[in-house]
Amino acid sequence: MTTAPLLDAFLPLVADLTRELPEAERYRRLLGALRRLLPADAAALLRLDGDTLVPLAVDGLSADTLGRRFRLDEQPRLRALLAHRGATRFASDCSLPDPYDGLVEGLSNQLQVHDCLGCPLYLDERPWGLLTLDALDPARFDGVDLASLEAFASLAAATVQVGERISALTRRAERDERLMQAYREAVDRQGSHELIGQSRAHRRLLEEIAVVAGSDLSVLVSGETGVGKELVAQAIHAASARAHKPLISLNCAALPDTLVESELFGHVRGAFSGAVSERSGKFELADGGTLFLDEVGELPLAVQAKLLRVLQSGQLQRVGSDREHRVDVRVIAATNRDLAGEVRAGRFRADLYHRLSVYPLPVPPLRERGRDVLLLAGFFLEENRARLGLRGLRLSAEAQAALLAYDWPGNVRELEHLIGRAALRAMAGGGPRRILSISPELLDLPGTADGEAPAAATALAAASGDLRQAVERFQRERILAALEAHGHNWAAAARALGLDRANLHRLARRLGLR
Repeated sequence: MTTAPLLDAFLPLVADLTRELPEAERYRRLLGALRRLLPADAAALLRLDGDTLVPLAVDGLSADTLGRRFRLDEQPRLRALLAHRGATRFASDCSLPDPYDGLVEGLSNQLQVHDCLGCPLYLDERPWGLLTLDALDPARFDGVDLASLEAFASLAAATVQVGERISALTRRAERDERLMQAYREAVDRQGSHELIGQSRAHRRLLEEIAVVAGSDLSVLVSGETGVGKELVAQAIHAASARAHKPLISLNCAALPDTLVESELFGHVRGAFSGAVSERSGKFELADGGTLFLDEVGELPLAVQAKLLRVLQSGQLQRVGSDREHRVDVRVIAATNRDLAGEVRAGRFRADLYHRLSVYPLPVPPLRERGRDVLLLAGFFLEENRARLGLRGLRLSAEAQAALLAYDWPGNVRELEHLIGRAALRAMAGGGPRRILSISPELLDLPGTADGEAPAAATALAAASGDLRQAVERFQRERILAALEAHGHNWAAAARALGLDRANLHRLARRLGLR
C-alpha cells in the first residue's frame, strides 16, 4: 500500500484528536476511515472489560451488535486476536467460529464471514480492546499489508485515549460541579447544626449521637415528621472521622420511582430518555463521606435490592452500564414510618432493614421534651428578630404557657413556622415599636377558640396572691393538660413534662390529682 491512502485516512483522524467530539461520533469516524483504507464489509471497535469484549462502535454490522457482549471463553477467535500483540489474519478455512456470522448488514442470503482481520489496542502497555475487520469474500484481504493495520491501530489507540481523557475530564467537571453544589447546600445548613435542648430525652439523644458518631456503622434515625432527623444526621457526620468529606443528602420521597435509581447510582448517556450525558450519582458524590437517605421507607422494592448490594459490597453500577464502581460511603437513613411494620407488610425488604438499622436511633417528639419547647422558641425568635430588623422579640408569660401546654403534632418544624407567623403578626400590629412581645392570640395555636390561650396560660395569667398557691395552681393545670394531651397515660405525660414518672406520681398526690 502506498503512503497516499494512508495519509488520506490518517490526516482527518489526526485533526479529530484536537476536537471535542462526542465519543460515538469519534469512534464512527475512526471505523469509517478504517473501511476506506482496507476493503472490509464490516468493522468493529471493542473494549475489553474483564473477560468480556464490549462493542463501542460498529460499521457494516447490524445495530443490535452494540448490545451484545462477547465472552472470551466463548469466542476463541477474539481470544486469539488479543493473545497476539500485532495484527492477525485467520485462514479462510479456519474452523474457529466467527462472532459476526449472520451480523453483516444488508446481506440476508450470505451469513458466514470468510475473511477476518484483527489487531489489539494497547493503552499504557495494557490491552484495552480490539479492532476487527470482516469480509464475506474469502480472498478479500489477500493484498492487505498487515503493517498498515498495525499503524492504523496505533492511531486508533491514540484516538481512544483522547476520547477517554475528554470523557474523564467531562465527568470530573460534572462531579466537581455537583460537589460544589453539595458544599454550598452544606454551608447554607451550617447555622442549623446545633441541637438545642436540656430535657432528659434530649440529653439521651446527644449521648447516643456521641456513641455512634465515631464508628462507621449504618444508622437508622427514626421519628415523627418535623422532629429534626436531618439535624441528627448532620450532627453524626460532623462528629465523625468523615467530617472533612461531604455529607450528601437525598430525599427518597421527593423523586418519582423512575429517577430514584439514577439519583442514587448515576447513569450513562443513553440509559433512558433524556440521559444526554453521563452522570455520577449520590453514592459517588459521597465517596469517602456520608450519604443521608431521608424518608428511606419510600424507596421502591426494586431499588431497595440494588441499594442492599451497594451496602454489602461497596460496588455499584450506573444505570445502563455494566462497569463496576467502588465507593466508600457511610449511610445514615431516616424514616417517619414503622419500618419493622413495613417489613411485615412486605413493603420493605427485611435484609435491607437489618443492614440499615445496625444502630437504630429514635428521635423524641417535641411533646416529650418538656421545657425544651421554650429553648427552641427562643432560637426561632432570635432568627426572626434578626430577619425582621427588630431590637427585641419576646414571648409573654401567657404565650410561654400556651406553648408548654400544646401537644405539637408537627414537632419542631411546626414550632418554627408558628413563631415565624407570630413574629410577622406582632410586627404588623406593633406600630413603631422595635421591641415586640408575642401574646397567645398572635400564636393562634390550633385547637383554641378565637385565639384563646389554653388553660395553662389562663392559670398563669390569673396567678395572684399567695405564691405557693399560684405555683401549685400552675403545676396542677400543666399536669392536667399533659394528661389530656396523652390520653391520661401517666408515663407519656411524665416524659412530656420532663419528669421522672415516680416524681410525677408524688407531685400529683400532693396536688390532690391522685
